[in-house]
Amino acid sequence: MKTNLLAVFTLSVLAISCKSNEKNKSYAAFEAPLAKKVAKELTIHDDARIDNYFWMRLSDEQKNAETPDSQTQDVLDYLNAENAYLDKAMAHTDSLQDKLYNEIVGRIKKDDQSVPVNDNGYSYYTRFEEGGDYALYCRKKLEKNTKEEIMLNGPEMAKGYSYYGIGGQSVSPNNNMLAFGIDTISRRQYTIYFKNLETGKLLDEKLRNTGGNATWANDNKTIFYTTKDPQTLRQNKILKHIIGTNQSEDEVVYEEKDDTFLCYVGKTKSEAYLIIGSFQTLSTEFRYLDANTPNDEWKIIQPREKDLEYSIDHYGDYFYIRTNKDAKNFKLVKTPVNKTEKGNWIDVIPHREDVYFQGMDIFKNYLVAEERKNGLSTIRVMTWDKSKDYYVPFNDPAYVVYTTSNLDFDTDVLRYGYTSLTTPNSTFEYNMETKEQVLLKQEEVLDDSFSIENYTSERLYATAQDGTKVPVSLVYKKGVEKNGKNPLLLYAYGSYGSNSEPSFSSSRLSLLDRGFIYAIAHIRGGQEMGRDWYENGKLLKKKNTFTDFIDVGQFLIDEKFTNNNHLYAYGGSAGGLLMGAILNMEPDLWNGVVAAVPFVDIVSTMLDESIPLTTFEFDEWGNPKNKEYYDYMLSYSPYDNIEAKNYPNILITTGYWDSQVQYWEPAKWVAKLRELKTDDNLLIMDCNMETGHGGASGRFERYKRLALTYAFIFDLEGITE
Repeated sequence: MKTNLLAVFTLSVLAISCKSNEKNKSYAAFEAPLAKKVAKELTIHDDARIDNYFWMRLSDEQKNAETPDSQTQDVLDYLNAENAYLDKAMAHTDSLQDKLYNEIVGRIKKDDQSVPVNDNGYSYYTRFEEGGDYALYCRKKLEKNTKEEIMLNGPEMAKGYSYYGIGGQSVSPNNNMLAFGIDTISRRQYTIYFKNLETGKLLDEKLRNTGGNATWANDNKTIFYTTKDPQTLRQNKILKHIIGTNQSEDEVVYEEKDDTFLCYVGKTKSEAYLIIGSFQTLSTEFRYLDANTPNDEWKIIQPREKDLEYSIDHYGDYFYIRTNKDAKNFKLVKTPVNKTEKGNWIDVIPHREDVYFQGMDIFKNYLVAEERKNGLSTIRVMTWDKSKDYYVPFNDPAYVVYTTSNLDFDTDVLRYGYTSLTTPNSTFEYNMETKEQVLLKQEEVLDDSFSIENYTSERLYATAQDGTKVPVSLVYKKGVEKNGKNPLLLYAYGSYGSNSEPSFSSSRLSLLDRGFIYAIAHIRGGQEMGRDWYENGKLLKKKNTFTDFIDVGQFLIDEKFTNNNHLYAYGGSAGGLLMGAILNMEPDLWNGVVAAVPFVDIVSTMLDESIPLTTFEFDEWGNPKNKEYYDYMLSYSPYDNIEAKNYPNILITTGYWDSQVQYWEPAKWVAKLRELKTDDNLLIMDCNMETGHGGASGRFERYKRLALTYAFIFDLEGITE
């Protein structure tokens, strides 16, 4: 029910309890774009859908053409009209956006440097110079009084480009050559370049249309890399390149012909073996090759099987394998390097029903396991002789911890990262023998008023419709009262088994310091509570993801953290699908919703195997060519379920060059919403015409969109500063 405008005016002292968007509708003075309608009938399973905005889809050829055809021009005109409307509708927040941007960027140390990582006689690190939007990638010899070598000068390299993405960097075993990937379009199609680190000169040879990473054999002249299908962008081939030759001469050593699989190439931590991995949602397969003999034949570890997942590392005479074989929550096994099939696998860390085994780090004397218990990440340290077996203690109610940059086998020192909703990202070195630790670096927050002690975090559980307890992580400034009147931003993702971690964000202080509560809903579809958590939020159980989020929102209202006049939701990509679903299912619960690069036209996209990522994701969403999955997906598809009813205020963001969620999904969505919705709430879309899925490439440029997002929410709350 809309709030009466006269009542809001008369009872302005009580405005905080009213729908805040009713206070300021300056955008009503501007005419919103109305996209043309061209009916397109889409029929399958004897079911016909009419898509009036199908015409917005352009091929890569149309987008890259020097002269746009009529369809391309119509699309560009529409996207530009939406951007112009956004500018007008949000013009009154321009000063607020500037303030927010400067505030967010102002907390970031401008001349920052990463913690150095030692590898093969060198110390590697990145650093930023004052005013630089891109990093310098550097190294020093592990000797006294050595000079810094700048391997890649990001600020210089990025000059003249509206987007400049630096991909993987790999130094040859003899330390003389650097291979690195560059993407200047934002489609994640990288060109690999080679730089002689002794002379500082670039080689003439280039490897185009790659995944961005190169893996060296131990001979210092052979590298392996992936290429992509030019249409679907699926990484489908592994090639071998010899330094000094042309890409046209490169040998295809592996081709992944199953279009539901992707492939990649890498190296074990021991650097003894090269590894080719093929993977999809529910199955993996690995091949290995002695890194000293790159021209030999690759051997399979274990042939692929449906529902069998595994990943490998190497130490001594064994491969160590993380697998779900007879282990839903995964376990660790080992197998001799000359007997690798599953019949030879021996348990090292057995399966446990209440612990999710996430990964491991191998040392000469220790095995370190990353595990998840009760939804929180942990680090377990064990000696190979089993004389020691303990967990590193952590005290925050909600946090994330992870091992990082442990390249040395023969050491008792473990490097790990730690952060919580109140603790900036921190890097520690931990002595596994003495249990002593040293803080190497904590993210610096350049704000005199900032103190960890000023904020409170909580870990609560909401009850879902089916009785499931859903974890919720919250953070807010001390002094905030649970009076049901606080503005609250609720975030979630909930797909692919990806966890939404309770980590620190200095930019989030702009919310908290203005009285907002920030909450993360750890909904099903992630893997926070183990493998079942994921299995119960995908395929024909996907709706649990959406209802969990709604139930968390209602729980936060019931617990007096907020009310539906001040509750906001945010999600991106598959989390944007979540936003689209909850908008259709429970539009009155939210005052505003932000959907970033949202995957909202799920049925049409999953029916089109020419679109990047489609075939790879059948095990996540289902294949709609199967009627059972078609009917289920259609029942929640955000685009297909828009109705003539009231929706809350909505901000949608996208990128014209997005290869993961093509721009036309959010563009069609906003057009159809604008056509059918019956309210006069704000609906705007920001389409960045120069970027893709990840947004701007520069260190600071990306925060302009975040400033817009915050300004959108603050404006609805009547916050002007």
